[in-house]
Amino acid sequence: MTISIEKPMFEEVSTFKKNKTEELELDGGFLTPKMATDGDEAFLAPEMNAFGRQFRDYDAENERQKSVEEFYRVQHINQTVDFVKKMRAEYGKLDKKVMSIWECCELLNDVVDESDPDLDEPQIQHLLQSAEAIRKDYPNEDWLHLTALIHDLGKVITLPQFGGLPQWATVGDTFPVGCAFDESIVHHKYFLENPDFHNPAYNTKNGIYTEGCGLNNVMMSWGHDDYMYLVAKENGSTLPSAGQFIIRYHSFYPLHTAGEYKHLMNEEDKENLKWLHVFNKYDLYSKSKVHVDVEKVKPYYMSLIQKYFPENLRW
Repeated sequence: MTISIEKPMFEEVSTFKKNKTEELELDGGFLTPKMATDGDEAFLAPEMNAFGRQFRDYDAENERQKSVEEFYRVQHINQTVDFVKKMRAEYGKLDKKVMSIWECCELLNDVVDESDPDLDEPQIQHLLQSAEAIRKDYPNEDWLHLTALIHDLGKVITLPQFGGLPQWATVGDTFPVGCAFDESIVHHKYFLENPDFHNPAYNTKNGIYTEGCGLNNVMMSWGHDDYMYLVAKENGSTLPSAGQFIIRYHSFYPLHTAGEYKHLMNEEDKENLKWLHVFNKYDLYSKSKVHVDVEKVKPYYMSLIQKYFPENLRW
């Protein structure tokens, strides 16, 4: 099932433009594969989220927005260099469970993202909505379909069998630690209570990093993005570099939406960011109350899992 929405919004916020061959061209001349085949209807981004409001509106006065702001207050206070080092050491052991990718997908039925102002549906539906929308528009990029399916699987770390981490250490927008917290980060004001904010080693533009060092050498706030990246990498996934980049940085809105922190990127990061811009449309705007028929699409995604991952993974 493909999510179809009547009124597009993406044209107003995108950096894409159509060229004469109907390929999408990113600023800088990068061409992405041709989208939906002639006669097919491509995915159109909706104007409003599942609650009838604008996407990523963190200022609207309603109960969900209040809880989202409280989430970010706690997150911003606690995501420090020391905390990130501790979490990467602990979860880098990959000793929580042995299971398949699809088993992990099914576990996400028990997870609702408290940081998301746009949707309160179980996560497996968001994964399938994103993947099916991309599959419609980019039929030949099967690695991108699978990346969409698995990009949020790291959210299982909020479940008891994976350590039961609080949501502020699992979900939400991500950002580098060890350098200044950019003002583009949502609810930036709460960083004033973060001890790293006042540490002269961490509160400059570069902090402990050097310009052009590459994002792989930058510590990101801990959460499901970095965890799933570690799972994919350490289990020998053959997803291309761009797929692993998307998994690791899809919540890095200060970079891919606000355009900040680019001074830390290397050339490989810049190439991969182009694909993250492609992916972001589907990650954000495919969220819907319309459910995908899981059993109908499962055989296709199982075939992709077998192509790019071992049967069982260490988590």
